[in-house]
Amino acid sequence: MGIYLDYAATTPIRDEVLESYVHYLKELGNPSSVHTSGQAVRKALEEARESLAQSLGCHRSEIIFTSGGTESNNTAIKGLYWQRKEEDAKRNLIITAGTEHHAVIDPIEWLEKHDGAEIIWLPIDEFGQIDLVGLATLLTQIQERVALITLMWANNETGLIFDIKAVTSLASRFGIPVHSDAVAAFGHIPIGFADSGLATLAVSAHKVGGPIGVGAMVVSRQTKLVSLIHGGGQERGLRSGTMNAPAAKAFAHAAEIAVRELPDEAKRLAELRDYLVQGVHRLTDVARFTGTIENRLPNNAHFIFEGCSGDSLLFLLDQQGISVSTGSACQAGVNGPSHVLIAMGRSQADANGCIRVTLGNKTTREDIDGFLAALPAAVNAALKAGVQK
Repeated sequence: MGIYLDYAATTPIRDEVLESYVHYLKELGNPSSVHTSGQAVRKALEEARESLAQSLGCHRSEIIFTSGGTESNNTAIKGLYWQRKEEDAKRNLIITAGTEHHAVIDPIEWLEKHDGAEIIWLPIDEFGQIDLVGLATLLTQIQERVALITLMWANNETGLIFDIKAVTSLASRFGIPVHSDAVAAFGHIPIGFADSGLATLAVSAHKVGGPIGVGAMVVSRQTKLVSLIHGGGQERGLRSGTMNAPAAKAFAHAAEIAVRELPDEAKRLAELRDYLVQGVHRLTDVARFTGTIENRLPNNAHFIFEGCSGDSLLFLLDQQGISVSTGSACQAGVNGPSHVLIAMGRSQADANGCIRVTLGNKTTREDIDGFLAALPAAVNAALKAGVQK
């Protein structure tokens, strides 16, 4: 059996979650039906909503179940933008950063192309952070034209964490809503929506041991959104369609376990991560750790291997049964440098030579040792092949 070190791409569904998922898949009834069978399924759905709300630190009415992080991001960003433009036509500015996931970048660029949006790309330093003083100055100058700000809670590639509360505190002075893609962060660091100051938030089940194909958008009770999907008016009218109670129940179950285990698991994974980083630096002098060991997700180790192609390293390690990635799984197979590293001011060679190693609940020290044992030969072979300029 191989060594799986790509938990940021997806996680194995937990055994107890799978059991719950299968159980509710067998339950017959549409949760919108008024008969007994339908209401039994509706009860399960609302139990899931309540449970997930507790895991996310929000009110149950703020949970909108979706198909995953991409839908949640699209709905929140487009919905906020259209709502703000409807209220004030001159609010067409969207503030974001080039380090965002493409589930955020692409809908923003779609709004730019099709609906008159203008994008302000905040500069990102080498540690993956924005200049809050610069943002404050910017907002003072253009506050009346800003529709929304969208910044991820933690970066899915580098694992570096944004100070979301600092951003929302600043934005609140100007009455500007903030959305955050928390797909990478949820389950690895504490997430409290009520205390975050956010208008909307996106999370996904398969990043925390739940099934693929279900996620949630959290929408504060003070926030209005224009809906993307119209029909039966389910999910507060924000996401029409027959509600997927089995998937919602499985997501809530996985999230409850992840949040309950978070303190101990974060400590365990951070220790394994540090052991991995030390081992990589001991074995090769061409590896550079991205950012700092602090202020990052506990399960993330991101390296630039000078003179190597990240794709070459990935395939060479894969041949030895080790699964890692060069970045977002959503961009896998797409040629080109990491847009995250480019936005952080790194060279194209650096952005082409990165590897992301992410750990999870099944990762052991033996897995790390296996990765370290395979690394030198992979690096030597990749150095001979060179890196795309």
